[in-house]
Amino acid sequence: MPDVLQERAGVTVLVCDPAGPPLATTEAALDLIGAAFAGAEVVAVPAQRFGPDFFSLATRFAGEIMQKFVNYRLRLAVVGDISAHLAASGALRALVAESNRHDHIWFVPDLAALDARLAAVH
Repeated sequence: MPDVLQERAGVTVLVCDPAGPPLATTEAALDLIGAAFAGAEVVAVPAQRFGPDFFSLATRFAGEIMQKFVNYRLRLAVVGDISAHLAASGALRALVAESNRHDHIWFVPDLAALDARLAAVH
């Protein structure tokens, strides 16, 4: 499936294709941000599209990507099972917990969980 704009819980979401290109560079993230300007408020990216650098906080790549979304006033939802990454990194667990307390960056297990979050804040 290609990346598609969907109305989810009353919010326009760019739901990204799980088989799409990896988000391995800030340029790839900016491409998604550009695509979101077609009317999306949230970009839902499958976790498997992120390379290992995103989940290794020492690379600072996650921070760069997250900051781009915040700067462009778009919400980012990382959708999928990241339990293996969480088990390997206390710092990542802390980042995910802190991010999920706020409104800009969320880590959710699936689109149903994203819908619940959107419904709660919308």
